[in-house]
Formats: sequence, C-alpha cells, structure tokens
Amino acid sequence: MKSAYSYIKESIRKNLKEKLIAWRKNKAIVKLEKPTDIGRARNLGYKDKKGFVVVRVRVKRGGHKRPKRRKGRRSKRQTIRKTLKMSYRWIAESRAQRKFTNLEVLNSYQVGKDGQHYFYEVIMVDPSRPEIKKDK
Repeated sequence: MKSAYSYIKESIRKNLKEKLIAWRKNKAIVKLEKPTDIGRARNLGYKDKKGFVVVRVRVKRGGHKRPKRRKGRRSKRQTIRKTLKMSYRWIAESRAQRKFTNLEVLNSYQVGKDGQHYFYEVIMVDPSRPEIKKDK
C-alpha cells in the first residue's frame, strides 16, 4: 500500500519537464508559497506556519572554471578547472542566505536538474518570529 507522499512524488516527476522549462526562465532565486515536494520538505523540518519560507535556487552545472590568463607566458600545465570543496547544495544554501539576510537556512534538497542547471529548494526560518521562538 502506497503512502500519500509517494503519490505526490509521482505527480511531481510526471510534470517535471514542463516545470524545469518554466523555472529556467525565472530568476535564479525565487521565493515560493509552498514546497514542490511536500514530503521531502516535511522530513527535513518544514512546517506550514508563519516563519517558514521556501526558496528555489538555480545553480549552474559544470565545473567551477578559473578565468583565463590574458597576459604573460602560459604554462603548459595551465589548469582550467578548479575543484571547490563546496557542493552544489552548499552553494545554493549560501546564495539563499546572502539574498535573505534576516532568515536562517534550516535545510535544503534537490528538486530537479537539466542540462544547464541544478534546482534546489532551501527551507529557511525567521528566528525573530514569536511562533518560531516558542518552538525552541
């Protein structure tokens, strides 16, 4: 017997291609009313009450490239790619934190990916709200 969340997940996967096309046209950081995958969000600590905010972040795929050298002699072993210790999820969380400075990052999860971007939903909490202060 399937749970309600598994049916929700199936419906998300069916309509994902159209959603990805629409998300690609939107801005890089978008504030949402409700999370796309409610089951995953609730597992990670999301509650449907004031003080919780869900943000979708678009992150470029591909290696993190260094800018090319324009002047001087070029070495034979010039490295183009640099490896960061930050994962794409970590990058998405830090960008959301930079955009919404009054909120704190609670958790995040990957919603989808296409050839160009990863899409993450970051769950953020407003620590100054009285509803959140009571929970602590």
